[in-house]
Amino acid sequence: MSLALDNSSGSGFQSKNQFIYAKVEVNIKLVAGNSAGTVTSFYLKSEGNAWDEIDMEFLGNTSGDPYVLHTNIFTKGMGNREQQFYLWFDPTTDFHTYSITWNPAHIVLVVDKKPIREYRNLDSNNNVPYPRDQPMKLYGSLWNADDWATRGGSVKTDWSKAPFTASFKTYTADGCVYGNGASSCPDKTAPWYSSKQIGGDDLKQMQWVQKNYMIYNYCDDVNRFHGSLPAECGRKK
Repeated sequence: MSLALDNSSGSGFQSKNQFIYAKVEVNIKLVAGNSAGTVTSFYLKSEGNAWDEIDMEFLGNTSGDPYVLHTNIFTKGMGNREQQFYLWFDPTTDFHTYSITWNPAHIVLVVDKKPIREYRNLDSNNNVPYPRDQPMKLYGSLWNADDWATRGGSVKTDWSKAPFTASFKTYTADGCVYGNGASSCPDKTAPWYSSKQIGGDDLKQMQWVQKNYMIYNYCDDVNRFHGSLPAECGRKK
């Protein structure tokens, strides 16, 4: 599927099913050339005013500059949990695999089989909000956000380059489908449902990505939170 954006409208898709816990994965080839102002998104989101959301958003840039992968996690309508990364490859020349794993233990974001971010469920002992009771659908979209997406909104979309196109393929979802007020998990022994925290080679890969390609981490932004970081930041490793 290809999504297109011009100066009158963007485009997107959503999954037929809702999930409470799932692993969703898709291959994406991002907008090539001057993509400044555009955002290609892959995310899970619930409905309502106090929604939960797990974001992977690719912020376009001028030709030759790298994309920024913007990640965020919302609980009950509150976000402010951003981590941003450069990618270690050109995401416009070929398809690459992006996945979100959401289970009772943690949320894990993965790029080409390398974990880049883990958000643990610490709600039981640290009163840290965690998305666990609102069903979410998967969404993909391509839209204009030149008020903030590229260098804080200082670089605007060049509509002479429109239509912009991003391509998606090989969507898979393994999850607990929500319906009739309940969530059904056909196989709680599936690897994605494991309660294990990231460790071993996966932990080393995540640490490598974060050391070399992370460009913003809300848990390091003391000034933003007036010297008192969110509770989950004190438990990070």
